[in-house]
Parts: sequence; structure tokens; C-alpha cells
Amino acid sequence: MEKGAGSPSVGGSYPQKNAEILSSQYGINLFLAGLLLTFAWAVHAVGISKSHLLSYLITLMLIQLLWMLWYLGRSCTQRRLIRDKDTHAGARWLKCGITLFAVITLILDSFKIGYYVDFSNCLSPAEGIFPVTHAVHTILQVYFLWCHAKDIIQSFKTLERFGVIHSVFTNLLLWTNGVLTESKHQLNEHKERLITLGFGNITIVLDDHAPQCNCTTTTLCSIFSQGIYYLYPFNIEYHILASTMLYVLWKNIGRKVEHHQQHKTPFKFRGITVGMIFGLIVLTSTIAIVVVYLIQIGGSKIKSELALTMFYLHAIFVLALMCTAGIVALLIYRLEDRSLDNSKNPARKLDAELLVGTAAGSWLLSWGSILAIICARAHPKYTWYNLPYSILVIIEKYIQNLFIIESIHREQEKANDDIKTLRIVTVSRGSTLSLTPSYKEIYNGRAARDSGELPCLFKGGICGRENDDGGGGAKEETSHENSSVMHSASDFSFYSSNSVTNKRRILKNIAAFLFLCNLSLWIPPAFGCRPEYDNGLEEIVFGFEPWIIVVNLAMPFSIFYRMHSAASLFEVNCKT
Repeated sequence: MEKGAGSPSVGGSYPQKNAEILSSQYGINLFLAGLLLTFAWAVHAVGISKSHLLSYLITLMLIQLLWMLWYLGRSCTQRRLIRDKDTHAGARWLKCGITLFAVITLILDSFKIGYYVDFSNCLSPAEGIFPVTHAVHTILQVYFLWCHAKDIIQSFKTLERFGVIHSVFTNLLLWTNGVLTESKHQLNEHKERLITLGFGNITIVLDDHAPQCNCTTTTLCSIFSQGIYYLYPFNIEYHILASTMLYVLWKNIGRKVEHHQQHKTPFKFRGITVGMIFGLIVLTSTIAIVVVYLIQIGGSKIKSELALTMFYLHAIFVLALMCTAGIVALLIYRLEDRSLDNSKNPARKLDAELLVGTAAGSWLLSWGSILAIICARAHPKYTWYNLPYSILVIIEKYIQNLFIIESIHREQEKANDDIKTLRIVTVSRGSTLSLTPSYKEIYNGRAARDSGELPCLFKGGICGRENDDGGGGAKEETSHENSSVMHSASDFSFYSSNSVTNKRRILKNIAAFLFLCNLSLWIPPAFGCRPEYDNGLEEIVFGFEPWIIVVNLAMPFSIFYRMHSAASLFEVNCKT
């Protein structure tokens, strides 16, 4: 009977699992086809032009637009239905972040439209249609994520799986296209800088995709062409954030969740002044370093070497501070006896996997730099600073990943720790001190409820008052002893509460400091300050083309790691 009763539920899971497998395979093939097309355009394959790539991306975006409109329309007609929500997915701060990146992406699209208008004589129509389609796609997608990122879809599950996974890989392809376009621009600048550093033995061939015609208005063309590349980092972050939110939505399709009260964790500036001050100092100094670096690098050999030395020294100092802060936070966690939340949570699982997975990008670059320093025959002075910098990058990510992952898995407090763990001291008859088993047992008063009495803790505060027949001296003595013991208990509670509060304050300041530090370390590579390009030593050891391929593959993951870490640390700060 048990087997027969259980068979329908087991059999019912097969269609869902098959739909998940089929939709994931569809998305992977969609992505691989677009990736191959992107690669063919990048290497100037015969018969493949940029218009072919853009036409493919436009088609994918139009299909996603149709699916989102269908989903929104169906949601409006079923607005009265009560739907399950994943309270951990689509946090408000994450929606605000993606909205900010989307606004800047719309500015990027307007620049592309202006660029197309100025070069319309020699550009394909696809280059004009793409930014318009992308702008509409961006607006509707942000609205969709704001309204439905928390949805747990329980109807039309097979169709919705294909629609959501199509959206995931469409955003990944748009992210790949943005990364490639921005990397080709950075590579051209890097090749020009290598000449000033004295690496004349490296063949310099610029990979230029500039239009083969004159611009109608030279000033506007210069503004559009230069401004586009400064906005690409925000476009790249927008698409990767959108793909992660959509992936969580895809994993939640058909999921059954336990209905329980979710405690809101608003962000508060109170108590994190120290961490914010030190973090803002790091952020301000980093922006100054990046500005000086971009001005000095490529000016002359001496200026370029000074710029690299300045960058390495600043980064070493910041990374050392981050390592120290992370170690202090982990030591505080070791001193606490707190359980971890191991419940099923797709959003939290994805956060942990992305932290470790994207950290591998910078680890690859760091190990490449370490190996180049060891194997190189000649070592310019500035290259030696690269050794401690690369080692600290590896160590800092180890420590930070451990801190973030443990933080997001720790159970959120529902009451003060001192109330939960405090052993309340009471006085029984005969002035004998005894420790009650726990706060919960006293508060619930199980034994007292069974006999119809209240626990003595709530009977006027002392047990001595029960003995009304006793002598006055005995009563006063018992009262005095009870008073002194309860005073000791209150002192213990006070010191315990202060200890817990101090730990929480330290952890919040550390999370705030690391949050701003990760934003600071996101800025240099996102805006062209990349010593992995400009150092020159790695190109000599590994060869120019192999090292550039490694950097172009690893750098996007390294950049995303910093932004994702900042987002995770913001959540940690709210939760602590």
C-alpha cells in the first residue's frame, strides 16, 4: 500500500525533471551557437560579419520580449490568485542595483544610436536596430524582475522553464558580447602602451573594427565612441546580474516551499561608522590612484613604471587590511556557538557557487604572474611588487569567501543571544542556589502549569515570599539573599549582552569595510587600470597571444567577483 501510494508522486516528478533537463540543454545549445558566432566575428572569420552576430542577438531578445509579455499578461489575469514567493530571491537592494546598471545601459544604447546615425553611410542596419531593441528589452526586463523575481511558478511549468532559460542565456550572450567588445578596445590601448615600456620585440598589430567612412559630425563621433567604452562595465554587470536573478527564478519553478515568517533585514548606518570611514578612505584613494594611473601609463617608460609601482603598493596595503579584517571576523565566528541554516535555498547556493567560481579567474591570473616572476630572466624593479600583490589576491579571496559563505548560512537571530543562553539564578527554600536547565523551560513554566501555579520567578520576583508562616528575620534574610543573587544574575546578563552587542558591532563594521573595499577593487579593472596587461613580464614568459587570451578569459570573472562580493557583503551587513 505504501509503495502504491507513493508511486504517483514519484512518477509525477519525472516530467518536471525531464523538462528541466530539456530546457537546460536548449539553453546551452543556444549559448554555444552564439558563442561560436561571437568568436568567429572576433577572429575575422570569412563570411561572418558583425551584422550576423547582432541579428542573432536581436532575434533572441525579441523572443524573450514575447515570452515576458505573455507572462506579464497571464499574471495580470490571475492577479487574485495567491502565489508562492521565494523570500530569499530578488532582494530589494539587488533590484535597486540592477536598476542603476540598467539606467546606465540605456545611456549606452543612446550613445550607440547616436554613433550609428553619424556613421550610417557605412554601417549595417543591424547596428542601428540592435541598440533600439536592446533598450526596449532592458526596460521590460527590469520591470519583469521587479515584479516577478520572487515568483515560484506552479502552472505551465514546462513552457515557463524554456522561457526563463532562454532569458538566462540571452543575457549571458549579451554579457559575452559586451565583454568581447570592451576587451578588444582595452587590448588596442594595451598594445600601444607596451611600446612605451620598451617591449619592442612584441608584434603590435591593432585589431580595429572602426567604420570605413568619415563621420558627419566629428565632435559628436568622438564623444560617442569614447563614451561607449566607459559605460560598458555597467552594461556588463547589468546582464550578469539579470542572468543570475533569472536563473534563480528557473530553479524555483515547481518548487515547494515551507511557509514561515520571514524577518526583514533593513540596512542601517547606525553602528558602522568606523567601517564606513575606513572604507570611504580606501574608495577615495583608489579613485585617485586610477585617475593618476590612466594619465601616467603610456606617457613614457619612467611614468609607466611609476604608475605600476604606485598601483601595486596601494593594492598590497588594501589587500593586507582586507585579510586582517576577514581573519578577525572569522575568529569572532569561532568564539560563537551558533547553528547554520542548511535548508534548501537556490539563491544562497548560487551566491556561494558564484563566489568560488568567479574567484578562480583572478586566481588564474595571480598564479600566472607568480610563475612569470619566478621563471623570467630579467626583472624590472616594478615587477617585484607584483609578487606580494598576487599572493595577497589569492589569500584575500580565500578568507573573504569563507567569511561570506559562513555569514549567509548562519541562522538569523530572532531574539537576543543573552536571553537565549542565560542561565537564570534562583533561590530555593533553605537558601540553596540552583541553576535552572534553561531560559525556555523557566519562561514556559511547564512544571508550574501542570500544577496550576506560576513559576516563582514571576511571583513577585522572589521565592521567599511563598513562606508567609516563617519568622520575619528568616524572611528578611531570604529576601536579602535573593536580592543579591538576582543582582548578580542581572550583572551577568548585562555583561553578556554587552559582549554580544560588541561582537555584532565589530562584524557589521568589518562587513561595511569589506563592502566598500570590494567596490574600490572593482573600479580599476572595470575602467582600464589593468596591470596584468601593462606589466609586460607575463607576455615575455608565456608569449603575447597566449597571455592575452588568458587575461581576456579570466578578467571578466575577476571583475564580476568584486561586484558580487560587494552585493553579498551588503546582505551580510543587513543580516548581522
